[in-house]
Amino acid sequence: MSIKLNKDLWAKVKKVAMAAGYSSPEEFVEHVLEREIAKLEDAQTDQEIVNRLKGLGYID
Repeated sequence: MSIKLNKDLWAKVKKVAMAAGYSSPEEFVEHVLEREIAKLEDAQTDQEIVNRLKGLGYID
């Protein structure tokens, strides 16, 4: 499976991943996604997920 990112974002991901000591940018992205998903996992409904994403600033 793959996810497409724009060039500027990919460059930032690579820079941060290297600085933080990850073995690859992909490992960094996976870690970040796992951490953010964990924040939402105990939501009971789709509306709770939407409300939490709004609270985290991910959606308007």
